[in-house]
Amino acid sequence: MLKDKVIMISGVGPGLGRRMAIGAAKMGAKISLACRTQSYLDELSKEVEDLGAEAISVKTDISDPDQTQNFVDETVKVFGTVDALINNAFGGYDMKPLENSDLTKWKEAMDIMLYGALHTSKQVIEPMKSNGGGSIIMINSMVVRKPLPNHSDYATAKAALRGLANSLAIELGPYKIRVNSLYMGWMWGPAVQGYVKQAALENNISEKEVIAGITANIPLGIIPEDTDCANAALFFASDLSKVITGSGLDVNGGEVTF
Repeated sequence: MLKDKVIMISGVGPGLGRRMAIGAAKMGAKISLACRTQSYLDELSKEVEDLGAEAISVKTDISDPDQTQNFVDETVKVFGTVDALINNAFGGYDMKPLENSDLTKWKEAMDIMLYGALHTSKQVIEPMKSNGGGSIIMINSMVVRKPLPNHSDYATAKAALRGLANSLAIELGPYKIRVNSLYMGWMWGPAVQGYVKQAALENNISEKEVIAGITANIPLGIIPEDTDCANAALFFASDLSKVITGSGLDVNGGEVTF
């Protein structure tokens, strides 16, 4: 599905980012990885290469436009082009009520989740135009459609990202560059597994009870696996979605469906 396509993934970590990289490798892609931690990049690059895929890693602070430009430049230098960019980086938020928030954390959240995606998306336009098109994928969240308490900083950055994606789809369509969003919910990976353990301890209940409380609001009755969520992103990176742009796909087990 992705054979010989060059896929850039920002903000790779042990959860969704790793699963997208491994999934793309298994589908035959050439992969360019970015995050702030070189040791993790080295580890993930080796894992991808052990699957027989070509990979490079570029240590990148996604909030720094000079570093995102270097991420793009290194990708083009090694692989010659960019077929898809997955804007996956997140962070900076502190998830507190607004009255107790440190607004510098709001700025940090915007710098990473909005401006990081904005800069990297702008910087891949030229190589994608030269390539005859491409795909930009925004990893978004269901919180922009289902507000949650103490998520206002995170939700604000993600809502702005949604607006960016919709506008870019119109602007870049004439160049055959597609721009789509995925609205993720709960994902069964390291972060949620850690949350479940902590919630069970704090509330003196079993992990099964914590999970039951979460899945009670999900029509499919499950917490989606990281791998399944990653596959949805890789669909947008592939030619299977070549006539889809400006869309938003809910990847949350049906918890949000509009």
